[in-house]
Amino acid sequence: MRRALLAVAALLAALGVAVPASGGSAASVAAESVRLDAAAWYLVGEDGAVLAGHRSRERLAMASITKLMTALVTVERAPLADVVTVSQGAASVGGSTALLRAGEQLTVAELLRALLVQSANDAAETLALHVGGGSTARFVAAMNAKAEELGLADTRFANPHGLDAPGHHSSARDTTVLLRHALGVPFLRDALGRTSVTLPGGRTFPAQDDLLASWPPLVGAKTGHTDDAGWSEVAAARGKGVTVYGAVLGTGSREERNAELRSLLRHGLDRYHRVLAVDRDRVYAEAETGYGRADVEIVARRSLVRTVRDDASLLERVVVPESVGLPVREGVVLGRVDVYDAGRLVASSDLVAASSVSEPGLLGKALWYAETTAGNLWGIVA
Repeated sequence: MRRALLAVAALLAALGVAVPASGGSAASVAAESVRLDAAAWYLVGEDGAVLAGHRSRERLAMASITKLMTALVTVERAPLADVVTVSQGAASVGGSTALLRAGEQLTVAELLRALLVQSANDAAETLALHVGGGSTARFVAAMNAKAEELGLADTRFANPHGLDAPGHHSSARDTTVLLRHALGVPFLRDALGRTSVTLPGGRTFPAQDDLLASWPPLVGAKTGHTDDAGWSEVAAARGKGVTVYGAVLGTGSREERNAELRSLLRHGLDRYHRVLAVDRDRVYAEAETGYGRADVEIVARRSLVRTVRDDASLLERVVVPESVGLPVREGVVLGRVDVYDAGRLVASSDLVAASSVSEPGLLGKALWYAETTAGNLWGIVA
């Protein structure tokens, strides 16, 4: 299979990918230095590469980012169509609210949208009482159990809304992981991407996140603000076929939070670029056919474009036969090409015959044997 194996250097040159001095798994890529005006931040790609971080495991107040866990526990334990009655205690919770009235009834779905779009504390308390069977403490215990299940080692909840309380904390890393899980739930992903919410009675509230309406790459986010937490946010942005996730905790103002989060996520998106991982116009190998017929060129069935990090080391594995029997039909599968990034398969395609090669008839075969025999005899005599 001499002609089936391609040099790694030739592959990387063809893809236009730089070879780093040293390799590493996606999860262990060193975070680049990013300077932000925030107490802590964290940035990770969907491939698990940590792209930036500062005090990312420090336990800090998280404010309304708490509501991501409130939402996760709720969707796991209550049908979206459940009708919930707002209690007097829930209606009197302060801070950001959806102006819920004691005795009014809303569905779990409506309350979740109020929770995540308007960041309504009264919706958080209402859901906690409903799912917790009348006990907020029981619901908070479920939140902490879920945090442990998700590996959020820096996180502890004391309430379902995020108002400052002793022992209520998380980290930039943990809030980012929490957002990724929330975005994995279709209903929550939809809610986290909404720019407004309308509740029964004609109450319409704009999203607390300013970037959803002003910065198209943003696909979902949750804000938070208290005296202890400052202005914080965790969000996901998508571009170039890849999603990055990041959090900024403890900025000084709403405007600063918006600017720093956008800068962080843009840095993450800029770490990725598109490459032609499989090229249908490229001849990957040639295989002998016999009887003096021309070799058959082996090509990819289709081109594949993939998004990779700027420090990616792509490795290609081509498996094809050295020779094939006749006849060969155009498009018949003759092999396979796999492209890996740090051991992770990123693209794969069948390799096929670029053209047909017919099998000679009896006369053609006889002539080829005669010519071959004559050539061999002449070689012996010479």
